[in-house]
Formats: sequence, C-alpha cells, structure tokens
Amino acid sequence: MNALWTYFWPAFGAGLAIGIISGAIAYRKQRLRLIALAGGLAVSILAAALWHGPLGGADQFTTKVGRGIKATLVYYEMTQVSADLHHGPLTRRVLLNGPADDFQRSELVRLMEELPGVSSASWSADGAGVPLIAEGGAVSILGFLIGLLLAYLVELRRRYNAQWNW
Repeated sequence: MNALWTYFWPAFGAGLAIGIISGAIAYRKQRLRLIALAGGLAVSILAAALWHGPLGGADQFTTKVGRGIKATLVYYEMTQVSADLHHGPLTRRVLLNGPADDFQRSELVRLMEELPGVSSASWSADGAGVPLIAEGGAVSILGFLIGLLLAYLVELRRRYNAQWNW
C-alpha cells in the first residue's frame, strides 16, 4: 500500500467525520453555528496533529518510505550512498549523500523522486519543503469541508421531506 495513502487517509477520515458532526449541529441550531464550525475546524486540525505525532502516523510514514529508499539503493547496488527523509520538521524530501559520479547523482535523484511518498530528492539540504504535519492538517481540513458539504446535503433532504405532512 502507498505510504501517502496510509498517512493521509486517517487524517482525511477524521476531518470528514468531524465535519459531518459539526455540520449536523451547525445546520440545525442557529445559535451554535459559529461555535460548532470553529470548534469542529480546530478539532479536525488537532486530530491531524495527534495522528502525526502521538498516534504514530509520521513514524509509520518514515518507516515505509525508508524501506523503499533502502530497497532502491540495494537494487541498484549503491551501498555507499545513504538516503533519508529530511527531518526538522519532517518533510517528504529525500536527502542523498555519499560518493557517486555525475550520472549516478542525476539518476538517483530521478529514481528517488519516483518512489511513492517522496516529493523531491537532492544531494544538498537547500530548501526543506512543506512539513508533513502541515500537509496532514490541510488534508484534514479538506475532509472537514467535504464533511460539512455532506451534512448540508443531509439537512437539505431533511428539510425538503419535512414539508410533506400527510
């Protein structure tokens, strides 16, 4: 399974569930609308942060991508080259180091960029990229917004069906 799928799916699912619950409260109770929406958004971001850190999403992502990086280096017999994900904060960028000629350098960058879960690869630590926790928070917010849309559609259906009093 793709490392991105295993990292982003729980954050998206948490945002979706929180969005549905917040939307159901916000669309039915007018006076609680702002509190429900703001609180739901905050809880959605908090859920993504919890998944990233204490619940082990970042460690799981690092392990899966690291396993793919090591397998690629072993397959191409580049045992003197080492590669790791950029840390501080954790990003999806691979940093390569070790002895290699110009051709090997360009090909290793290309091969590492093709790995699932890797956004870019380079031999220098210039420019860190977007932190993984920020990407997880953005995916959680996307799930929250889709959950709000689903809650809105359910509320429209409920209001439409409420007009029939036979």
